[in-house]
Amino acid sequence: QFARVAELFDEQQFIFDISKRSLSARRSLSRLSLRNVVPAPLLGPRLTAARSTVLFSATLNPQHYYRDLLGLPQTTVWLDVESPFAAAQLDVHIVSRISTRYVHRQASLAPIVELLAQQFAARPGNYLAFFSSFDYLQQVAELLAREHPQIPLWLQSRGMDEASRLGFLQQFRAEGQGIGFAVLGGAFGEGIDLPGSKLIGAFVATLGLPQLNPLNEQIKQRMARLFGSGYDYTYLYPGLQKVVQAAGRVIRSQADRGVLMLIDDRFAEPRVRQLLPSWWAVDAQDPALAGEISR
Repeated sequence: QFARVAELFDEQQFIFDISKRSLSARRSLSRLSLRNVVPAPLLGPRLTAARSTVLFSATLNPQHYYRDLLGLPQTTVWLDVESPFAAAQLDVHIVSRISTRYVHRQASLAPIVELLAQQFAARPGNYLAFFSSFDYLQQVAELLAREHPQIPLWLQSRGMDEASRLGFLQQFRAEGQGIGFAVLGGAFGEGIDLPGSKLIGAFVATLGLPQLNPLNEQIKQRMARLFGSGYDYTYLYPGLQKVVQAAGRVIRSQADRGVLMLIDDRFAEPRVRQLLPSWWAVDAQDPALAGEISR
């Protein structure tokens, strides 16, 4: 399979990289990777050969990003179907006084803990709190457990098997109370249904931006060369897609009501806000400072 993919390799749509991991002082393990970062040249002919194609998702925004990466023709018709949910069902707040950037992470722990505790006290119930990494998740959870031991907590861990994942989800019982901690983009960020009182709110303490590393910087350079928007195509759009998917766990039916806290000052930036679902009524005023913790 690797050899067959290698025959398709070109420097427009693929990136080849080698990673090395030390096993001992004298041994190491190397991994060779062929990454198809722009699938458009492979998908385009198949889409053209079809009589018609329908692509649908709750996160096809912005249009040009998906058109460029998937190889859709410029004449593609886009239809934005009105959401079945009303803005009044979800209280969306941007907590802009907190930065979740790596350099500000330590300073963000106490404010995030107090925000979680205040919201839980104002409206007890089940919440999901999403973070950018297991380390960040663990630090906030430990401080919350120490400062507010009365709040039940359960945490996603690395390498959870199917039974462990099921056990995590079973903590979200109807009329239950507690906060589940999860990593954004992981097993609990999409594809799970917790309707009604099983989940009444979510905290997203990250923009979901992919890790800054040499590989992603190479992808950014490639996207900049092809599409002129290296940062947006590599970091911003994929990150916000994960945020919207995670937030979608809160409202699952027309009878649901909930709250969403977007924790980071960058959520208040116009170019970020325009990528959020149009049916959200986003309140950019910090709820803790304004005394508007959702009840």
